[in-house]
Amino acid sequence: MSVVQLEVSEGIATITLHRPEVLNAFTDEMEAGLVEAFDRTDADDDVRAVILTGSGRAFCAGMDVSDGADAFVNWRTSTTAPEGTSIDVPGEPMPMRRDGGGRVVLRIYSSLKPVIAAVNGPATGVGATMLLPCDVRLASEDARFGFVFNRRGVVPESCSSWFLPRLVGMQTAMEWVLTGRVFPATAALEGGLVRSLHAPDDLLAAARGLAREIADNTAPVSASLSRQMLWRMLGADHPMTAHQVESLAINLRGVSADLQEGFAAFLEKRSPVFPDRVGTELPDIFRSVPAPEFDPAVLKEYHREA
Repeated sequence: MSVVQLEVSEGIATITLHRPEVLNAFTDEMEAGLVEAFDRTDADDDVRAVILTGSGRAFCAGMDVSDGADAFVNWRTSTTAPEGTSIDVPGEPMPMRRDGGGRVVLRIYSSLKPVIAAVNGPATGVGATMLLPCDVRLASEDARFGFVFNRRGVVPESCSSWFLPRLVGMQTAMEWVLTGRVFPATAALEGGLVRSLHAPDDLLAAARGLAREIADNTAPVSASLSRQMLWRMLGADHPMTAHQVESLAINLRGVSADLQEGFAAFLEKRSPVFPDRVGTELPDIFRSVPAPEFDPAVLKEYHREA
């Protein structure tokens, strides 16, 4: 059975981390499975929203460290590393690798569908950082969180040095990262990491309720563009970039079949049935806004001194 399960029902996709016997610890297979799952939800026009959750009593307890102190050595030399992620570097006795959690986070960030996290239990290490690009995060009252990297002798990953301060502010991000403490769901709520807490048995229903509200009431193309606009403008140098992107988007959407349906439904006091599909009608409004790509030279240019 796959370590990442995907189920689609009535326009809502649920992606579930499924290694419950080891608290859904993160592996190469899980990395590849998550990227593939989001590829599939993007390609399926029947999917209107995505829920990300875990099976069993944990969301994700972080990287699989069953090898103990050798875990990162084995990660660098892994024969199961996804294609193109292992890079030979002059002067290094073993390959270097792209951060797998970072690949997953970048894939979630670029999702064409809204993403809701339902954090059903402990979320530490990459289990915490992979949540950051989700659009809304709900948590069980039993959940715990931890950016524990400094306590293990490593550093934050999964693009969390970019996401975390933007979500919770620099001071809170610094405290959580520098102490590496594991904190309860109430602290995650107070710090703004999660939107709401729920009884364990009510969590998925709450996440589905939010996904249902999006799926039933909003135009898929507009929702896709909106999530991209909000995330990407976080890194813009000036609000003029947002003004340019929004001007283009509102001009294109303003003459769409969706707009005609949206206003007609409003005036007729009925639920809208938006005709435009993400797979065929999604415009590239960011064509003139460069999207950086990973450069292997960052790793290749590192040389160990003799």
